[in-house]
Amino acid sequence: MKLVDQWGALERRLPGDWETVALRLRTEQPEELSEAARILGPMNVGLARDELAFTVRRAGGASGPEAARRLFGRLDDARIWCILEQHGVVETEPTSAAEAPSEPAVDSWDAALAELPAGWSDLLCRLELGSSALLPRAALLCAPLNPTREHGQVAFTFRCASRTGYGVSPEMARRCFERLDEEAIEGRVSVLRVLSDAHNVATQGVVWYVGGKAL
Repeated sequence: MKLVDQWGALERRLPGDWETVALRLRTEQPEELSEAARILGPMNVGLARDELAFTVRRAGGASGPEAARRLFGRLDDARIWCILEQHGVVETEPTSAAEAPSEPAVDSWDAALAELPAGWSDLLCRLELGSSALLPRAALLCAPLNPTREHGQVAFTFRCASRTGYGVSPEMARRCFERLDEEAIEGRVSVLRVLSDAHNVATQGVVWYVGGKAL
């Protein structure tokens, strides 16, 4: 069975409130594993013995379902036959009642930037929404942010960079929030972490570690 079809069947078996699914992939020909890892590189794959380990996030972005389907299609086109297995799934936890955002996302973003020190270079930010029902649409409208679902919260985290490096530009972030406002999706943006005058040295930029995970 083609890898795209394996993923489609697996995805249909996931619970309705799935958030992330951990996957393992092995190639029928062991010598093709390195090429499979190269093709799946945008998914941040890791090597687990003779298998590739990675996670698909329902929120979308570079590790979202559509990105996975596209990369799986490239493996099928290259005739690299693979076996895909599920190794765990995380479901959305019920969230405690909280005050829903009640301001335009653009205004919240502008206010957050106004409080930053001059010369900031890298941010880790959060976008809170008023309802979990808004998460899929907000993730689509804000796809350039590469949003990551924040576990147990009706919120996404994302990175922003004022220079080069990993993270959306502040101008593109603002455009994403304008899209939310155009559809009357209110959101509260806050800056969780900030770095000033960071410079890249043979890397894509700084790496944030939150709860043991690299963002």
